[in-house]
Amino acid sequence: MVQKTNRPPRRTPQEKKRLSYAKDRRNAYGQNDKASRRGVQRRKSALHRAGRHSADQVLRGALGPVDADRADRVGQNVLALHRKAFAKAPDTPLGEFVESRLRRRVALGVDDEVTALTRIARVRGRQGLAA
Repeated sequence: MVQKTNRPPRRTPQEKKRLSYAKDRRNAYGQNDKASRRGVQRRKSALHRAGRHSADQVLRGALGPVDADRADRVGQNVLALHRKAFAKAPDTPLGEFVESRLRRRVALGVDDEVTALTRIARVRGRQGLAA
């Protein structure tokens, strides 16, 4: 009797490597990968703070004696304010990151071009891409 399991099929080391190059990510932004934890919060709070500041500037137009028309215009202006949306950028796939590092080493003169090109071809082959 064949027993069914919910386990995924066993992967070969080559398949694991290919999936790693495709799915693993590296921070290519030029900062520590842990810095994103605070940076995301900082960026969001700065955008919200800027939105509150611009709304406050518009509302200052309603200061002074009560005027229904002016209050209406200011209210419409506050509603019409365009608030900037926060968007996170994804990290670079590991395969692209390794390839860019190899090209950078050639540009800096650390590696010779022939060695780097063979390594790049090997990385691209492991990704399942044409060299």
